[in-house]
Amino acid sequence: MTEPDDSVRSSSSQPPVGAVVILAAGEGTRMKSSRSKLLHELGGHSMLSYAIDAATALQPERIVVVVGHLRDQVEAHLAEVAPHVIVAVQGSDAYGTGYAVRCALDVLGDVHGEVVVTYGDVPLLTSETLAGLVADHRRSASAATVLTANVPDPTGYGRVVRDDDGLVGRIVEHKDATTDQLGISEINSGIYVFAAETLVQGLAEITSDNASGELYLTDVVTVAGRHGQPVAAHLIDDLWQTEGINDRIQLARMNAELNRRTLEKWMRAGVTVIDPATTWVHASVDLAADVTLHPNTSLEGATSVGAGATIGPDTTLVDVEVGEGATVIRTHGSLAVIGAGAGVGPFAFLRPGTQLGEGGKIGTFVETKNAQIGAGAKVPHLSYVGDAVIGENANIGAGVIFANYDGVTKSTSTVGRASFVGSNSVLAAPVNIADGAYVAAGSAVTNDVGVGELGVSRARQRNIPGWVVRKRAGTKTAAAAEAAADERLHP
Repeated sequence: MTEPDDSVRSSSSQPPVGAVVILAAGEGTRMKSSRSKLLHELGGHSMLSYAIDAATALQPERIVVVVGHLRDQVEAHLAEVAPHVIVAVQGSDAYGTGYAVRCALDVLGDVHGEVVVTYGDVPLLTSETLAGLVADHRRSASAATVLTANVPDPTGYGRVVRDDDGLVGRIVEHKDATTDQLGISEINSGIYVFAAETLVQGLAEITSDNASGELYLTDVVTVAGRHGQPVAAHLIDDLWQTEGINDRIQLARMNAELNRRTLEKWMRAGVTVIDPATTWVHASVDLAADVTLHPNTSLEGATSVGAGATIGPDTTLVDVEVGEGATVIRTHGSLAVIGAGAGVGPFAFLRPGTQLGEGGKIGTFVETKNAQIGAGAKVPHLSYVGDAVIGENANIGAGVIFANYDGVTKSTSTVGRASFVGSNSVLAAPVNIADGAYVAAGSAVTNDVGVGELGVSRARQRNIPGWVVRKRAGTKTAAAAEAAADERLHP
């Protein structure tokens, strides 16, 4: 999802970052979930995946993710989405960010250059910000550089205490801060870049002599200052990039902000969003210019929408490819392809394997599954099309059912080019309706229909005179029949 920044690309003059350490071992108890906090999603992706994307864009030599609570879940997720990362396990014999980074260094062994430390629950932190942090660190030749921000309410954050030269003298945790220090608005995001030697030395000297009895990574900054090593700050204005997620309220708030930024990006690129408040677009979705999104639309996963297409209202598409100029209204679709200029909906259900050709139509109350519907073909009303191949310009009448399952096996039926299947027919798979053929309305087709043939499979209609009056005597229907018969006799 992110691209490497030129300022930290590997080159002869700028060596790559030695390592990025992502801290992801916390319990996340406030989420009140049996699922790891890091695996909860926003914008269609786990919050941990955003941290990995930002780190990967730096092109570091190695990335280490420190896991702990519910580590089996986290490790399984990492194996799926980021097999290139190294996993370090934080033991239960000590606590704190300093200890977590120690665990990472134990796995890394000998590391040189810079070590970036970030978190798995700060999803809006961008690769550009990390690149800027590293670039500032290199320009200032500092031993460490901390990402900071000025916040209106710094309660709970560590405060950045500057020295007379404007450098970072120390970082004081909220619990340990004096009254004067609590008045400082510049906060520590917890995100750093260290010279590897500074980090190793600092971690060796820090202690747990504090209010929490933990090993603070912030104390490495104090150690660096004690040794006369300069510590700089990289101040950013975008406070969202420093915010972590600890509960579901924060998750919803951050998800809404991510969605707002995603929609704003697409609107600037030429997409019309009628109602941003009710439109949700995952970070992995791709939209072309002149797409229009109507209210209550959700585009998820790897969905892509071609130029000039109109989506919504009341539509959810998951991993769906929509062609140029197509229209999709009040539809739920997943793992489907909609061709250019095609029309879908309202109230259509596109299940996996649906492929609608250019200029085709899937209409009102139609459900499709594993169906290839050719260019210009139409399924306009009230049909189930499962395991089907429908040729170009064919027409499927209202209420047609492709009966694809016999209780044991699912089979495929085909309808040829420009053929017509009449309303309320059932095609009992596997059958083949050839090119240029007709099926009469109300037929139950169990055998193939040849080229140019009319397939009829239904009982001959028989009308029984007087049946209603005899068999439904005393009903409104019988009374109407008697009245109509009397009018005929006495016009």
